[in-house]
Parts: sequence; structure tokens; C-alpha cells
Amino acid sequence: MLIANAKPPLRRALSGAAGLLLVFLLAACAGEIERVNTGSVSPATAALMETKDMERNAPILIRVFKADSVLEVWKQTRQGRYEPLRSYAICRYSGTLGPKKAEGDHQAPEGFYTITPGQLNPHSREYLAFNIGYPNAYDRSLGRTGDSLMVHGGCRSVGCYAMTNEGVDEIYGLVYEAMAAGQGAVQFQAYPFRMTAENLQRHADDANLPFWSMLKQGSDLFEQTSLPPNVAACSRQYVFKRPGEPAGGDACPAAPSAGL
Repeated sequence: MLIANAKPPLRRALSGAAGLLLVFLLAACAGEIERVNTGSVSPATAALMETKDMERNAPILIRVFKADSVLEVWKQTRQGRYEPLRSYAICRYSGTLGPKKAEGDHQAPEGFYTITPGQLNPHSREYLAFNIGYPNAYDRSLGRTGDSLMVHGGCRSVGCYAMTNEGVDEIYGLVYEAMAAGQGAVQFQAYPFRMTAENLQRHADDANLPFWSMLKQGSDLFEQTSLPPNVAACSRQYVFKRPGEPAGGDACPAAPSAGL
């Protein structure tokens, strides 16, 4: 009505503005279906897969070592065993060595966790992120609290494992490609340090020693078999078994082989 009743010069101006508004609205609608960021795997890493006899979209596993500030991606070879693919420097993690116990303690978790497709966040304010699955069944059995513990970009952390944007771009891409090919869950192993007898001895006076000794059982089993251990929580303890072997009896039902 305003355009119809306006004088010719004003009518033309209003018509032009209406047209621009329509274009803007259409563009906004198109933005709602923009391609989601799925991360990207570098050509160098793709070439490395070939030299290590790995299919591009083969299953993966992630290991974190706080003391080394390193995140490792392991990938299944064509022979079915997991071998290290690449390591990435952790830009920052919050807290000290030891598990996360409570909301607000600013501790990055330690333990065995599971990443599923629903835990990927391509719209994170920290560029890209995925939730590692804290608290798991073991944490909950101890009454531990907290949520939204991530691996993300941005190089800043409040309880998370923060990477550079470049680093998380490739890590996220590796997770995404494996899941797009059918991997339903990625096991995430988070340790205070390399689980060697020497390192445990160095921390013999630490109150977390019993917990770390328990994590060592899972680490040792993975390194012996080159396969993700079957993990369950039973009587406030982690229970580790070989893949395909139930992790507990009737009182301790088996968890998915990827983790908790």
C-alpha cells in the first residue's frame, strides 16, 4: 500500500528497497542450509595413511597424555591392528595431573571415554569441538559431576583439552571421516602420563596412584593387543577385557567395545 500510493520517484526507491530486502531474505534462508564444517584431513596425513597401510576412512582411536601435552590419533591398518597415525600438541589443558571429580574443579578428565556422532559439534564457539563423554559409568559410580568436557580449538581451556584451530580441524576431520564410514564410537583414552612402571614409581606418593595403576591395566591391554580394550565399570572400578570378551559377569554387564 505504501509503494502503491507513493509518488513515482519514491515508488521506484521503495520498490528497489523491497527487492533488495527480498534478495537478503533469500540469502539468509540459503545460509540456513550451508555446508557444515566437517574438518579437513591434510594431503600429507592422507599420504601417511598409505605408507602405514591404512584405509582413508578406517576406524580410529584417540589417546591423550597430559604430562607430554600430546594427543595421538591411532588408526586401524588393513591387517586390523591399530597403529599410531599422527600426534598433535595440546595447546592447553586445565588443572593438574589427576582425574576430574566435580563441576567447577577445572580439571581435564582422565580415563576411558566414548565419542559418538551426536557428540560432534561443528558449530562450537571454539571453532570445532567434540564432547569426550565425561562423566562415564565409572565417574558416575563415584558421584563425579561435570559436563560438556571437550576437545576443541581456540587454545584456551576450562576443564577441556584445547588445541590450535589447525590441529582440531584435522583431528575433527579424522573423527568425522571414520564415523561417516560407519564407526559408531571412537574410544578416547586420557592419561596423566605414559603408563610405564617407571612413571608410576615417580608418582608413588601421589594419592591418585591407585587410580593410575588401574588405568595402566587398560593401557597395557591396548598395547599388547593393538586393539581397543572392552571397558566396563564394576564396583567402582574399571574392568578391562580383550575385544570381544565380556567385561564382567551378570553383576557387571559388558559395555560397548569402544569404551564407556
